[in-house]
Amino acid sequence: MTVHYPPPPRQTANPAPLRSANSLRRTSSIDVAWPDGVDGQRLFVGRARDYLTGPDGHGCTLATGEFSLRMSEDKTITRIAAEPAPTSIGQLVGARAGGHLRMALREIMPELIVRADPLYLVLDDLSGTALVSSFAWGQWFPERMELLKKRLGGSGEDNPVLAQRVNVCWGLTEGNSGVTGGAALENVADADAGHLRNPADPEGWHAFLEHDGPGFRRARRIDVTLDRSGGNGGLIRIASAFQDSARLRDGGRVAIHEYNLGATVDAETLEVLALEPEARILPFRECPGALRNVARLVGRNLGQVREDVLEMLRGPEGCTHLNDALRALADVPRLVEALRQSA
Repeated sequence: MTVHYPPPPRQTANPAPLRSANSLRRTSSIDVAWPDGVDGQRLFVGRARDYLTGPDGHGCTLATGEFSLRMSEDKTITRIAAEPAPTSIGQLVGARAGGHLRMALREIMPELIVRADPLYLVLDDLSGTALVSSFAWGQWFPERMELLKKRLGGSGEDNPVLAQRVNVCWGLTEGNSGVTGGAALENVADADAGHLRNPADPEGWHAFLEHDGPGFRRARRIDVTLDRSGGNGGLIRIASAFQDSARLRDGGRVAIHEYNLGATVDAETLEVLALEPEARILPFRECPGALRNVARLVGRNLGQVREDVLEMLRGPEGCTHLNDALRALADVPRLVEALRQSA
């Protein structure tokens, strides 16, 4: 039986909402540039910041993390620097930005995970960014997009490039338009990314990398507040957002992935009480179906969400981009600690 899906969502939720009083906002971004030309090594600049907003609406920075690295065409890290720099950061030179990079991070810099360091969030996001950032080429060099269309033009059975993607995620499940060649690539990149920074709240985001030429950006925002109205330990309210976007030659940005994610968590037990994912911009019509499986995490412990996502939403059971947004919530308990200490 043929299933007819509505068109994929194409509407950004940007700009970010105004920060609320007594809240903590974590923002992160990885900007990718090609300073040596599109065939040269890529430059990755990752930045993350924890920003506390007090009862009077004024804010201050609690913590930051930043890295700058170069990466070869095969996604090998050729050099890296960070601030503040873990003593072991140099051990990442020679590592490849793939699934094994996260294992290396856990082995080389476990202290970053333990203290929910903002630097870890952008390092953890490096593999996904390296994979998707080539999307920027087609936005700056139309001829590159034409080559990509030719590579993805055949059916999944006949095209080895498409065959490698089968069952990587929900949207690329066997038979879906993203792996059969049925998706119109010219329509994948037609969503205005908007502006992350709210003009009424210029401190709501950290500074981004400014550069000329093609560019890609992966950006995250996690807003955390404590709701004590329910008694006992109260509730943790979380509002997060994620977006992948690329620069356009004529100005502005186009987005390929964007999710919003709301969550309610018991502040005493860290039990996840509710999860509300929202698909804002996705490439293929089947992609939004991944939202339904997020409910599997309700009732689980927020501190274990990284492991739970990998176990319960693996492969075609989830969306890799939504999974990363969920995994990033594992740092929220430490953010709540910082929020309580500031009260």
